[in-house]
Amino acid sequence: MRVLVTGGAGYIGSHVVKLLGENGHEVLTYDNLTTGNDWAVLYGTLVVADLADTERLRTVIREFRPGAVMHFAASIVVPESIRDPLKYYSNNTANTLNLLGVLREFAVERFIFSSTAAVYGIAEEIPVTEEAPLHPINPYGMSKMMAERILADLTRADPLFRYVSLRYFNVAGADGGNRIGQAYRESTHLITRALKTAKGEFEKLRIFGTDYPTPDGTCVRDYIHVNDLADAHLRALGYLENGGGSAVFNCGYGRGYSVREVVRAAREVTGIAFPVEEAERREGDPPALIAGNEKIRRDLCWTPRYDDLKYIVRTAWEWERKR
Repeated sequence: MRVLVTGGAGYIGSHVVKLLGENGHEVLTYDNLTTGNDWAVLYGTLVVADLADTERLRTVIREFRPGAVMHFAASIVVPESIRDPLKYYSNNTANTLNLLGVLREFAVERFIFSSTAAVYGIAEEIPVTEEAPLHPINPYGMSKMMAERILADLTRADPLFRYVSLRYFNVAGADGGNRIGQAYRESTHLITRALKTAKGEFEKLRIFGTDYPTPDGTCVRDYIHVNDLADAHLRALGYLENGGGSAVFNCGYGRGYSVREVVRAAREVTGIAFPVEEAERREGDPPALIAGNEKIRRDLCWTPRYDDLKYIVRTAWEWERKR
């Protein structure tokens, strides 16, 4: 299939582009390279352009004629979304709306959306299932929820249009071949920052909040290896190709690790007792987010291969040492 991938030069998008290419799909990556990197696009063609550029987008869709679109392009930093909400509503919501409008013009009817567990906010029950109420507590989560609502309304208005929304939990790790990995200029991901602290790039790692209602007082998150997440996207593509209806799936392992547990794993993998400092809570951080993943296992026949925190940290460490 011809697959257009927005944001395919970014961390998660590049891993999906790699897997698409390895499975024989024809891929076109559409990315403005704000946070992505051209060297990360290992298969297909890269078009450097912005989703707000409607005419360029129309030209690309008209010429490439994709059978499906995977939409990763987004701003993703929670604290930044609180400081600059308009950036998030513009990039994550308005640009998604712009993309969908162009896809309707050219009758592109299969769409896979990169969403987030942040749409749940502070979940009432853990693990959180896809049926849980959506109560995002920051503009990042709200901007993604609004895009999901647009998709739901669109599929009700046009039954031929079908989408899969994948709600990511905490994505980490790197490609086992060490060719691509997380390369954000200012990464806020815990595992990456811990490893960069071990390398000496940061003076210390800060733990934001130690008084949460969790076993050790620090936030608990469900960490998923990026290769397992990439596999979920290809399974979602096959699901739509085989006539599956619009659906939402959590992407996580169904268990969580605290910040202190991640720090311990990073110290064990690196062999470096890097300094850690406790700090006040960060605005917009829920105490715990763990995925209920029965639906994706059942409906997409998704079976994780890399459900091991130390393996996740090890692949990320190998990538960081290469960089």
